Amino acid sequence: MYRTSSIHSSLKGNLMAYSHERDFLFCDLCGTMLSMKSTEHAKCPQCKFERSMKEICNREISYVITTEDIRMELGISLIRDQEVQLSKVKKKCEKCYNDEAEFWTMQMRSADEGQTTFYRCTKCGHKYSEN
Repeated sequence: MYRTSSIHSSLKGNLMAYSHERDFLFCDLCGTMLSMKSTEHAKCPQCKFERSMKEICNREISYVITTEDIRMELGISLIRDQEVQLSKVKKKCEKCYNDEAEFWTMQMRSADEGQTTFYRCTKCGHKYSEN
């Protein structure tokens, strides 16, 4: 039993040290963001816990924000797996010489240059493009 509790204490101590290192602007007791109304300490507005400004000074705060985070915040969802009907054109496939292809266009270069047209053979699925 002693061995299990000492391992548990050790893990808990390491986890607390990691959390304290990473979450230095949050209260250790209740998790509320600390308020910095003094030059000497930061104080929890909820439970009055105080952290010395010496522990906070010269720390760097960084955030990673993904496009998915922005979409979620703004309530925007991506339309996935939407079936798109492509137009067909008489265009000879470079691979199987079929005479019909589906096509779509995209602006691949700067706006003052023409679009790139992409083709997909209706027979073999070979994709090719024209600038």
